[in-house]
Amino acid sequence: MWLDEADGFAEIFRGYLPYYLLVALPIFIIMSPVNPVAASHEFSVYRMQQYDLHSVPHGCRSASFNLEGRSLTSWSTARHCVVARLQDITIEQFMEIRSKSPALLLVLPKNNTELTDEQKEHIQLLEMAMIQQEMLAPVYFAEWSPEFEEILKDLQHSFITDDKSGTALEAMFNTVSSNGYQIVVSAPTPQKLESKPVTLHGKLVGRSAAQTIVIAAHYDASGLVPELAQGADSNASGAVAVLELSRIFSRLYSSAAVRGGPSLLFVLTSVGHSLNYFATKKWLEEQLDVTDASLLQDVSFVLCLDSISSENLNLHVSKPPKPGGAAHSLRTRLNVPVVHKKINLADELLAWHHERFSIRRMTAFTLSSLQKINLADELLAWHHERFSIRRMTAFTLSSLQSHKDPARSTILDTPSEESLKHLVNNIMLTARALASHIYNLTDEVNDEDATLYDEALGVDEAAVRHWYKYLSSQPRAPQIITTNPPNTGVTGALEKALSRYVDVTASVHSVDKREPEYVLYSPLRTLLYVYSVKPAVFDLILTLAIVAYLSLLYFAIQMFPKFYEEYALFVTGKAKVN
Repeated sequence: MWLDEADGFAEIFRGYLPYYLLVALPIFIIMSPVNPVAASHEFSVYRMQQYDLHSVPHGCRSASFNLEGRSLTSWSTARHCVVARLQDITIEQFMEIRSKSPALLLVLPKNNTELTDEQKEHIQLLEMAMIQQEMLAPVYFAEWSPEFEEILKDLQHSFITDDKSGTALEAMFNTVSSNGYQIVVSAPTPQKLESKPVTLHGKLVGRSAAQTIVIAAHYDASGLVPELAQGADSNASGAVAVLELSRIFSRLYSSAAVRGGPSLLFVLTSVGHSLNYFATKKWLEEQLDVTDASLLQDVSFVLCLDSISSENLNLHVSKPPKPGGAAHSLRTRLNVPVVHKKINLADELLAWHHERFSIRRMTAFTLSSLQKINLADELLAWHHERFSIRRMTAFTLSSLQSHKDPARSTILDTPSEESLKHLVNNIMLTARALASHIYNLTDEVNDEDATLYDEALGVDEAAVRHWYKYLSSQPRAPQIITTNPPNTGVTGALEKALSRYVDVTASVHSVDKREPEYVLYSPLRTLLYVYSVKPAVFDLILTLAIVAYLSLLYFAIQMFPKFYEEYALFVTGKAKVN
């Protein structure tokens, strides 16, 4: 009975090829992904810094790519996008990638507080090395996420190179079985941004109009990634200190009985050391190179505040302070070490004859058919050097020992409670030193005067905390704060805060379109797509395997009747008669 039913089943496969495909259908069902959504990912990524300073390009120069992702140890050709953790890549590896790989994707640390001091120092040095030269390949940074962690693990354990495989067969098996990723960024071609930096200044008029003390800071931040340049120490701390000092001395100067002799001028500029203090340069030209210049007449000294949220402070000067001078007076009251870095002021090469008169604050110009030549715009180390070039006594108060400190321009410059505590103490120290200089106070004060002294110069810790957290919680790169309208964003907030204590004037500066001192570029942020794929050799081997399987299945079905006859002869002892 059951042999008759088997005869019917055998007739189904006799000469009807389309039915054979029903056997292969389960193969394609098994091959399809269990979760198709997991085959693609979308991430928000940040492009590396790109700008030109005095016609010298810095940062990456392109934005789009569509490449296969590989790890630091497995990439080998110009068709690979290198994907790695920021703390894992070395400067030597970056230089090799810069010269050979067409794209680089770096994943930021999960938590900066978990990094060791050695890792932080390594990242800061890497940032410095990356920004010094231009890079033709696009470089992007992505925030850590569990999905990215899985991708990194897959790339690290896949694509094992031949030298890490035991045999050629093992290398082939690893290549076929590995999971690949196609990484795509479709961003527009980098475009120039229209930058209009702003300088805010406000003045407290003293009893005597003969002298003016300038307290200045830049409020932008510098970093390898504009969208991640929060600059808690450099230079949110300096901007917060200017706000708090303006509040403290506005109370003292509000009463004629205790008003100090010199006037106090508070200045906040939107472009700092990353762009050679361009805003300060333009502001000084506007204030000094006019016939009715009065704002900066008889400047006693200029105190610049830069990165002051650490424990130890230094006074950076261009000339050693002479006894009896303003710098020596303030240095003595601050009781901080002096760091001297000489800049050449007297013998600097000038472009035109009129510049020799302009140095003496005379309105002068040269009539010539020659085009403008930029000879003397070398990079400055500290903010005070912009004022020193204009023959003002100026110095910078900073916790950094050197202007080359990599901590000055790093994406790791984020706020902390310890930094906030140091900032409050340093503002208090600076306020006391300034008040002691302004009122010519000595260390010998009685207890009653000391109490009044402490009350008058008390620091509002709540206000300092608020502004420190506000400024350091958002990116303040020049690409962001100088391309927004002047009265919006961070600039607008600082203008409103400073206007509580002084009458604020906002000066908007323009960059020369024909010969720009600097050029900023977009895009800053875009979307990155990661698609899970198999390598091309896997498709080839899979195709051969399917062809071999179907061929074997075809011949097995064709031979089934003969096999059945032999089976029937074995079971019944006689041949099957059709």
